Amino acid sequence: MTDVHDTELKKDLAATLHARRDLGPEYESELVDSFLEKIDRRIDTAVERGLRRGLAEQRMQAARGAGRTRGTDSWGERFGFGIVSLVLAIPLSAISGAFGGVTGVIVTWIGIVGVNATQAVRLNPGLFQRGDRGQGD
Repeated sequence: MTDVHDTELKKDLAATLHARRDLGPEYESELVDSFLEKIDRRIDTAVERGLRRGLAEQRMQAARGAGRTRGTDSWGERFGFGIVSLVLAIPLSAISGAFGGVTGVIVTWIGIVGVNATQAVRLNPGLFQRGDRGQGD
């Protein structure tokens, strides 16, 4: 279908250039504006078609139950968060140790553990809840 649009666009451009030769340079801006309006309409149509297609795909996924409502939960995200947390822990520990001594380092690490625990609970809502898991089976 793209080839059809490309062919039509080439024909429109050729017609515009031909009309410019016939009409002269005094009509150049009107011809260019007309051609740009055609391109704008085609772009708008393509964008609208793409948005409708995306919306239809989202609706189909939601209808199938495949859509996730609580964000992404991939191994890469968890691993990346852990690595970034540890990499940032090094300079934070050095800075807090220099200014706050052992107390500063302890407070810093409580913050680092808190951020990681919050991320873990966000990705696994029942992580720290007590329950009947594994008992009585």
